[in-house]
Amino acid sequence: MPMKITLPDKSSRELPAESTGYDLAKDIGPGLAKSAVAVEVNGIQKDLNDFLEDKSTVSIITIDSKEGIDIMRHTLTAQVLAKAVKNLYPESKLAIGPTIENGFYYDVECSETISIDDLEKIENQMHKIIKSESSITKKLVSKKDAVKVFDSLGESYKKEIINESDQEDDFQLYYQEDDFVDLCIGPHLPSLSFIGSFKLTKVSGAYWKGDAKNKMLTRIYGTAWNTDKDLNKHLNTLEEAEKRDHRKLGKEMDLFHFQDEAPGMVFWHPDGWTIYRNLRNFVRSRLQDSGYIEVNTPQVIDRKLWEASGHWDKYRENMFITEVDEEHANEKRINALKPMNCPGHVQIYNQGIKSYKDLPLKYAEFGLCHRYEPSGTMHGLMRVRAFTQDDGHIFCTENQIESETGLFIEFLSNLYADLGFKEFDIKLSTRPEMRVGTDEIWDKAEAALEAAIKNLGYPYRIDEGDGAFYGPKLDFVLTDAIGREWQCGTFQLDFNLAERLDAQYVGEDGKKHNPVMIHRAVLGSFERFIGILIENYAGKFPFWLAPQQVVIASIISDVNDYSVEIMNLLKKQGIRAEVDLRNEKISYKVREHSSKKVPIILAIGKNEMNDKTVSIRRIGSKDTNVLQLEDAINEIVKENKI
Repeated sequence: MPMKITLPDKSSRELPAESTGYDLAKDIGPGLAKSAVAVEVNGIQKDLNDFLEDKSTVSIITIDSKEGIDIMRHTLTAQVLAKAVKNLYPESKLAIGPTIENGFYYDVECSETISIDDLEKIENQMHKIIKSESSITKKLVSKKDAVKVFDSLGESYKKEIINESDQEDDFQLYYQEDDFVDLCIGPHLPSLSFIGSFKLTKVSGAYWKGDAKNKMLTRIYGTAWNTDKDLNKHLNTLEEAEKRDHRKLGKEMDLFHFQDEAPGMVFWHPDGWTIYRNLRNFVRSRLQDSGYIEVNTPQVIDRKLWEASGHWDKYRENMFITEVDEEHANEKRINALKPMNCPGHVQIYNQGIKSYKDLPLKYAEFGLCHRYEPSGTMHGLMRVRAFTQDDGHIFCTENQIESETGLFIEFLSNLYADLGFKEFDIKLSTRPEMRVGTDEIWDKAEAALEAAIKNLGYPYRIDEGDGAFYGPKLDFVLTDAIGREWQCGTFQLDFNLAERLDAQYVGEDGKKHNPVMIHRAVLGSFERFIGILIENYAGKFPFWLAPQQVVIASIISDVNDYSVEIMNLLKKQGIRAEVDLRNEKISYKVREHSSKKVPIILAIGKNEMNDKTVSIRRIGSKDTNVLQLEDAINEIVKENKI
């Protein structure tokens, strides 16, 4: 009996029974068959030579697609890097080798130290393996047989993975022609001939299963692309990213630090806090202009509220919990530091009766939140345990969803543009596996949000299963100066929380209704966004945001009074100006303040003092411009506008 296969364009093909993905690709056309590396069957990726089932929906994955590149990276780490390590270090043991953004890694246990100096040797071995263009085949085996295979090879980590699995059958073992074997969820390339250009990038330590109680393994990282051109472009980006690393620049510019006594929590230095305050004031003024009411909610709230909101079940492991024995009241309370602000905003909303005429009602809060992030995931300002959200919640009716979506995107667009990000992408994220609320409510919420974004005419892509646990959302993704994407803003539609926390309004019909609750943020968190800004601008902030805007550097001590006079005049105009009167050469002063990314340095000597002028030197320029003092101040003040 022939099989009927449905293609992505809704057309169909008939194939003989037991046809594979490769057979389907050949049936469609020889060009497609040549570039095909895997298939997606009913939304699940499978190997190209897996048998297809009747009445399946199938799409062909080609090597030049995003999915194809990921499969190539997966094959490269599991079949090439792993094999190269075993060839060079026969006593080593293989653990896991997943893909990551733009690359891959493999964790291995090795008695010999593998350092960054060894990567070239490993790369050369990988190239030898790839030259074989070996085909890759798959065997499905039982748990017992899988254990036997890796027991015979001395691969204890593979045995542990298998034994801990709930799976009993169909363990996937991938082989090369010389019988090299690895356990993997797949899919893999049909052969090594599809592998493009790659580079091993770094070596680090990693605990097995991320647990410090377990053995420290060696983690070898790499990146892979289809062409040398794409690889070199990425490597250049990595090099530039290293120069822009906010942790490095933060230290050089004396902006912030972290220490072990408060892991994942920022110690802001004066200049760093200046950036923070300026950014907050900027956002605050925009919120006021857009009709938001600023509020503030408690840091510590009883677990009862978190249980009622649904956050206790979802976030319990990531919440900071406090237990307080109130001796005199003979009471024991379990509280949590808030991981988000939304339940607190509902409590403010619930004070007093609300009418449909009061909606939309918009609350905003610069809310300090705490989440217990695993220590291995923290990364400078980008991921911390204490952070401030530019948080906001809009209480509205269903009929107001579209208009509020449009207003928010306009608000976000203008704010991003003023911060230097002219373009962004929008993702529509749908229901996750773990969620609250009925499917009926989710159907309504997803339909409402998609209709709003469609009617407004904004392009978007769907990210299946990545919604918040209480509702679908729009995520806004920025692209920085070197092409990296950063997910920042969010607009989350919630038909659940208002009902769970008994938030109501009196409608036109005189009856009580639950409002729609929209959770929204533009920056996401101040900490992370400042990290993004540091890297986007390489520390050279826009003039209005720079912590030190102007330094007046004296060339000789005779001009110190004039230098101080200039500083005071600038400060009266709201400019963050400082003087450098040290007995140092002007070249030294310029070099030092340039390293701190001060936008403008005014060099003051006898000629400047006598002529009532200033010599202006801007960061990134070797030219010096001489202006009359009054003209210079006017120019600087004008530049301080957003």
